[in-house]
Amino acid sequence: MAVREGLLALLHEGPRYGYQLKTEFEAATGGVWPLNVGQVYTTLDRLERDGLVEVRGVEGETAPSQKTYAITVDGVAALGEWWEAVPSDDPPPRDELMLKVLMAIERGDDHALRVITHQRTVLLTLLQARRKERRAAGDESLAARLVTDALVARAEADLRWLDTCEEHLQRRPASATSAPTTASSTSTRKASR
Repeated sequence: MAVREGLLALLHEGPRYGYQLKTEFEAATGGVWPLNVGQVYTTLDRLERDGLVEVRGVEGETAPSQKTYAITVDGVAALGEWWEAVPSDDPPPRDELMLKVLMAIERGDDHALRVITHQRTVLLTLLQARRKERRAAGDESLAARLVTDALVARAEADLRWLDTCEEHLQRRPASATSAPTTASSTSTRKASR
């Protein structure tokens, strides 16, 4: 979730001050995405600069000089566009697991298979822990339960992808196997030409 759009969504419910936005954002995301209050104010400054929020002063006993932020008409339109936007998968998002496997393949199939096996073991352990959390979640907020469900689904999808990678590597002809390239082997090949 983009912090920018998350803050706009909260402001759509009514004016808020910075720290209130921080705590409500964290509650809405099940506590999974903690925010630094400085990040909130930096984002609010950018939103104000872009005309998506406006600052309103608050007069009152508790915080006479505290700024309150409100969404503008342009902010409502930008939020509406975000609600309607579909995340793009082309090109694939930068994903550490994907990058790790692709780089491991460059070092050779045996290395790649070792990396895949290690990652699978770690993911299975993580998946078991997430499933246990899900069963133990008694009075957790709906947001926290949904986040746990998303983490379980993502781990299951990553495991399926690792299985697919392993299948492709094992079915690949030996001539297609990439061997690690080093600077010395590259210079040796150039010298033999």
